[in-house]
Amino acid sequence: MSTLVLSEIFIYPIKSLSGISLTSAQVEERGLQYDRRWMLIDDSGIFLTQRKLAEMALLQVALSPEGLVVTHKTKDLAPLLVPYETNSTRSTLVTVWDDICFAFIVSPEANAWFSEALGLSCRLVYMPDNSIRLIDPNYAKHNEKVSFSDGYPFLIIGQESLNDLNGRLEEEVPMNRFRPNFVFTGGQPYAEEKWKTFKMGDVLFYGAKPCGRCNVTTIDQDTAQAGAEPLKTLSTYQKKGSKVIFGMNLIGLSTGTVNVGDRITVMETGSSSGGE
Repeated sequence: MSTLVLSEIFIYPIKSLSGISLTSAQVEERGLQYDRRWMLIDDSGIFLTQRKLAEMALLQVALSPEGLVVTHKTKDLAPLLVPYETNSTRSTLVTVWDDICFAFIVSPEANAWFSEALGLSCRLVYMPDNSIRLIDPNYAKHNEKVSFSDGYPFLIIGQESLNDLNGRLEEEVPMNRFRPNFVFTGGQPYAEEKWKTFKMGDVLFYGAKPCGRCNVTTIDQDTAQAGAEPLKTLSTYQKKGSKVIFGMNLIGLSTGTVNVGDRITVMETGSSSGGE
């Protein structure tokens, strides 16, 4: 069996905006540090997503010593600084899929910036540590909490899985279509979908369930233009029930630091458990 090595790490501090490539990251219960702790909501408190607003892909996020720096790829907007620690005491209820939890409204300035950037009324919110959103109990191990990600704290994809998919496509797609936290080299295509317990470096993870994919995979993250692929091709051979799958949703069983270059040690494999 070939050596499995963690090759890339990504975080997406503001849900559905661009990702950030890291060489090292802190593994926390809810996800990687800063990952999806911020989110845009509409006037009803419902989360905004590239599924309906592809242009969110054009909003770039970077880390700075003071906080997140947000810029727009094509619009001439001054960069927005979002401090890591919010001073806001204004809270609101927010909806992510079937979950409702509370979050802090970051600032009127942030709301105005994003409303102008996206051309619709929206607000930027932050999830504090005392806001509780739980993983689906059918898959959780110990009532783990999760950030504003779709449902699980982490997502891993093998480079060989993408290579196999690209071999079936007329035009290759990059890994950023799938928004993983972890990419690894080595192993067979789609092997990660059978991992149950494994270590990256010294941090222990549990494979909860393969990741069901949506139309965000069809959006070019550089241009916000949408097409039919790769969802069309994936649906011909990567279906579980009614869902097209690609990658594995993970729960962290310990905390610590992961680094690009860490060896991955798989301790247990099997089919995914729990209900859909």
